[in-house]
Amino acid sequence: MSIGNCKLTFSELASQVLPVHMERLRQAILKPYQMELFGRKGIGPSNILENFGHRKDFTGCYVLLQNAAPVYVGISRTVVQRLCQHVKGRTHYDASLAYRIASDNIPHGLKRDAAMKNPAFKREFERAQDYLKSLQVAFIEIQNDLELYLFEVYCTMELKTFKWNTFRTH
Repeated sequence: MSIGNCKLTFSELASQVLPVHMERLRQAILKPYQMELFGRKGIGPSNILENFGHRKDFTGCYVLLQNAAPVYVGISRTVVQRLCQHVKGRTHYDASLAYRIASDNIPHGLKRDAAMKNPAFKREFERAQDYLKSLQVAFIEIQNDLELYLFEVYCTMELKTFKWNTFRTH
């Protein structure tokens, strides 16, 4: 029986597949893109995808880098759209990483919606998005859902992005 159309065992994934994805990502990290590209006004995912030679968005894993050091690992079914949300999103749902960074800088006991309506917090949220725009990003395509989910944890542990990748559920 398989999970998510993955016919491999966990042992095969851990010893063979995930290390290959990690090597692909390490190669992508050598030539990262500027996150600022994903935050330009009037430029949406379809325009950005054209620059990458893609016709449509793709499922995969991405890593945000600060001065070549990994700071965050994420996965998405629409990687380019998700990267745009990180830096252009206006809600705590769209830009959840910016929200977490802002919450770390201005701790509060408010519910998320209330925090986003607080002017001081909103400014900090926007500063967090500006910070994210200053980073670089590398990404790879991974089609299989099970491989993708396992790789996010594997990659987080391998790259030691523990500050923002906590895997704590809400």
